Formats: sequence, C-alpha cells, structure tokens
Amino acid sequence: MPGQVQLKLLVISGPDAGRSYPLTNPEYTLGKAPPCDIIVNDKAVSRQHLKLEVREGLVRATDLGSRNGSFCEGLRFSELEVRLGSVITLGSTQIKLVPADTRQRSVILSERDHFGGLVGTSRKMREAFTLLERMSVGSSDILIQGETGTGKDLCSEAIHQESPRKNEPFIIVDLAGIAPSLVESELFGHVKGAFTGAQADRAGAFERANGGTVFLDEVGELSLELQPRLLRVLERRQVKRVGANDYRTVNVRVIAATHVNLEDAVNAGKFRRDLFHRLAVLRVTLPPLRERPEDIPLLIDTLLERMGRPPSALSDQTRALLSQYPWPGNIRELRNVVDQVVNLGEDSLPDLEPAPEGMSAAEKTLDLPFKEAKEQLIEGFERDYLKNLLERCEGNISRASREADIDRVYLRKLLRKHGLDTRAGGSGGSGDDLNPED
Repeated sequence: MPGQVQLKLLVISGPDAGRSYPLTNPEYTLGKAPPCDIIVNDKAVSRQHLKLEVREGLVRATDLGSRNGSFCEGLRFSELEVRLGSVITLGSTQIKLVPADTRQRSVILSERDHFGGLVGTSRKMREAFTLLERMSVGSSDILIQGETGTGKDLCSEAIHQESPRKNEPFIIVDLAGIAPSLVESELFGHVKGAFTGAQADRAGAFERANGGTVFLDEVGELSLELQPRLLRVLERRQVKRVGANDYRTVNVRVIAATHVNLEDAVNAGKFRRDLFHRLAVLRVTLPPLRERPEDIPLLIDTLLERMGRPPSALSDQTRALLSQYPWPGNIRELRNVVDQVVNLGEDSLPDLEPAPEGMSAAEKTLDLPFKEAKEQLIEGFERDYLKNLLERCEGNISRASREADIDRVYLRKLLRKHGLDTRAGGSGGSGDDLNPED
C-alpha cells in the first residue's frame, strides 16, 4: 500500500530490552519457545504467549491463552487493535509499537518514586516525573491535564516548589468553585466603587502572585467573555482591575489544569483556540489510576503514613480488594476509602463492585461533592451515548457522525477519550469504520 507506515516492535524493558523487530510479515508469534517468530527470554512469558497480525499498517494482538496474561496500558486483554505508540506488557517485558523508519531514542525514566505529593513507580508516572522535572526549572506556562482525582493540584504545587519561584507566592484560583459574577474580580482585582459591594481597592490573583505562580484550576470553566483578558495576561503579563483605566505589569508563571479535553472544547466553540495554544506551550497528562494499578500498594502505604498509621493498619485481604478495583474517582476516591476503613474498621469497607442495576447514575453520585458528581455524570452520559451510537450504526463512523450531528474528527476524539476507538494510530484506510472487518 503506497505511503503505508512500516512498523516495528521495540523492547523497552525486560531481559531483551533494546532489541527491535521489523514487522514485515503478515503474522508473528511471541513467546519463549524456539518455534516462535519472536523469542522473549522472560520467565513470566508463556511458551506461545501472543500472536500479532499485521495488515495495512494496523496490528491486531491476540493472547494465546498465556498463563500470566497480556496487558496494554495497564489493562488485560484477549484481543485488541494496537495503536502506534502503545506499550504491551508480557510478564516483566514491555514492547512498544513504533514506526520502523524513525530513529529511536532511549526512553529516559525518572529515578524518583514521588514528585511533591505525587507518588508512583510505574512507567507512566516515572515518564511524567521526567517531564515535570524538566518543566519545573523553566519559566514557561504549563497546562496539566487529567481526570478528576488524579492529583493536578498536587502537581501544580510541586512544580512551584521545584522552580526558581519556590520562595514567592503560590496563589490558587478554583474557577469551578467561584460564582461566575466574581471570577473577573478574583482574577484581576477591582477598584473601590467598581460594583455594588466593592468598598475598597482589591488586588486580584495575578497581582497577589507577583514574582510567584498562579494556579488556575479547571481553566476550562472560564467563560468566553473573560478568555481574552486571560490571553492578554499570558501574552503581555498585564492586568487591569475591574473599574480601573490603567494596566499593571505582573511577573508571574501560570499553571493551568483541567479535567476536560480543551481541544474538544475548542472544536465545540466553548474555548478560544488562541488561548488554548498559549496555555498548552508545555503540557503534561496525569494518568488515571486504572492505567497504573501497580502503584496502588505504594499509594496505600503513603496514605497510611500521612495518617500516622503503620502499613499493618490494613489487612492483606483488604489490600487485595483495593488493588483490583478500577477507581473511577482515582486517587481521591482511594484516599477516602482508606481513610474510612482505617477510622471505622475493615467491616466498613464499601462495596467496590459495580452499583446495582436499579440504581441511577445520579443516585450513585449523591454523596459526592457537587463538582465531582457533575463531572462523573457527564463522563457517564458521554460514554453510554457513544456506546449506543456505535452499536446503532454498526461501528460506521461516518454514519454515526451524521446521526449524532457531530463532526467526525470530534467524534473520533470523544471515542478515544472513552477508550472506544480501537483503531491503531495513523490514518490508514478510509477511517469510516471502527471495525474495518465488518
């Protein structure tokens, strides 16, 4: 196929780390037995562990009933389409699907097991720590992305503490927790008499943080009307108080965070494209807990230590249950459960199985904070809607795009966000079908 991307497997960890295998044949078997096409010298790998089918730039991986299983991005699979750049784990070996004609660089992993309040030894977290270490020492603005409860606030504070501005102010503005009528004053300040209740001059967050860092939590909640003013701060480092005539110059670093995909918000007309590109000069995405389950034991011990409790405060049985749960609320949910069990006893461990079918999504979130409940309901609605849409349209993306009245590129991004787009990376083929074999 003209212009087709040639692929290869790169072994990035395990006994065979550094080896690579061009994928020039239509089918490969991986395992430790000599008859296999690719020999994996790993004791935890089965004799015939995995089959790869290569066609038109796409790779389908099938587990051959292996003893220890095959995993992709932390999730066990029996069969899946492997995206370009995806990492597959077999035993202690990790292999990555990459372009064959791209010069490979060695993957640099941080030696840390924590970065500020963030904790983890998984590959994903150590890659994130490497990126954060490099970002912290500079002065560029940073965008932190990640689901609710992944620790974006801890991340921002750690960046500030490891930066040259660590001895200067660190000002937090939670844009989702401020009444819309007060956001402008909170960010930019106001002069006396600017509006009812403005009884004295007041400096906004940017002025109060002068010399230090401003953390804009949930920046995706900022109204379209105020986005041009934030853009001016980012581009010129100038602010004007509400009711004032003159601009003031500030020396601040801006760290913004969001749980929503700002690119999708731009396509939907809810976020300015120029502001997004200015915010995202440097960006890091914190992985959800379900993609790094190997970090759960360390997280539990860290939480217990912060509570002044020994590791023995939780039994092995409880630890096993906590390690098997997918944690839709991420580390925040894990922390709450550990706190509850330690203080009320292990018989208070909540049911970590899926909620009863008769319980509505809204009922499941009634005990959560408003913002978190709202986010979970929206996430659940999107996922359920997309699943139903794909089933109704038999996986045909063009048809689904027409029926949902959604741009096809935007629909693809939503599908990837919810793990429903199983195509490999790239743009081979027509792109009309989620499952080209149908």
